[in-house]
This record gives sequence, structure tokens and C-alpha cells, in this order.
Amino acid sequence: MPDAPPSPRFRIWPPIAVAVPWLVGYGLERLVGVSLDVGRWAGVVGWVLVAVFAVWNGWCLLLFARHRTGLLPGQSTSALLESGPYRFSRNPLYVGLLALYAGLALLAGSWGALVLLPLAWAGLLWGAILPEEAYLRAELGRPYEDYRSRVRRWL
Repeated sequence: MPDAPPSPRFRIWPPIAVAVPWLVGYGLERLVGVSLDVGRWAGVVGWVLVAVFAVWNGWCLLLFARHRTGLLPGQSTSALLESGPYRFSRNPLYVGLLALYAGLALLAGSWGALVLLPLAWAGLLWGAILPEEAYLRAELGRPYEDYRSRVRRWL
């Protein structure tokens, strides 16, 4: 059996890093029995954030497909993406996941999920981004270091 190509060794799979704090926050809020009444603006902002996620992450995935590199978190990387959202963020898919998190929390009126948003951010950073950066440095070398010096981690 041939060796599998190298890939990032996540501590936490990114969707899990985002889903667990959301579900815990939402669940604790329901358990306590207190919900967030933020009014109509929350629904509008929530839907805008969900739409931003769909367009932004869809654009990123299209770029992955065009460059024939791993689409899913943890797959091996064969190309350094520097166009589209990758001009603004080294981690636009994770930025999109956090926008989705906030949008869904607002749509659900969940203060518990909103309060735990920093935990999702920290889970992505520690669980996925730091291991992924180490992998990309080892796999792509100097081109990645140059890209890293030009483009911010988040936005």
C-alpha cells in the first residue's frame, strides 16, 4: 500500500471546533430557560451573516476545486491559494465558519451561543489553524512564508 500524502494533523476538526461551543451555549441557555430577545435586527443581521458565509465559503471552495487541491479540512494541499478571499485572509473558510456561527446564534436568539463565540474562535486557532500553519510551512516552504508575511491570519 503506498504512503498517503501528508496532511495537517488537526487537534480538533474545524466543524467540531465551531459546532460544540454553539451547541453547548444554546443548550445551557435552554436549560436555564432564558432566551435573548434582540428584536427584528437580529434576524436581518443573522441572515446577512449566513449569506456572507455561503458566498464567501463557496468562493473559497470553488478556488480549491479550480486548483485541484484538498477541499475538506485535513486533506493534503498541493497549491498555495493567493487569490479571491485568500488575498485578505489566510483562513477565509474559518472566518466564514465564525460568521455562520454568529448568524445562526442571532437567528436562534441564543445569548448562550453568542457568549461562547470566542471559544469557537480559540478552538479553531488551537485545534486547526496552528497545526495547519506548521503543515503548510513544512509542505510549501518559502512561498508560504512569503504569503504569511503579506496576508493576515484572520482579516
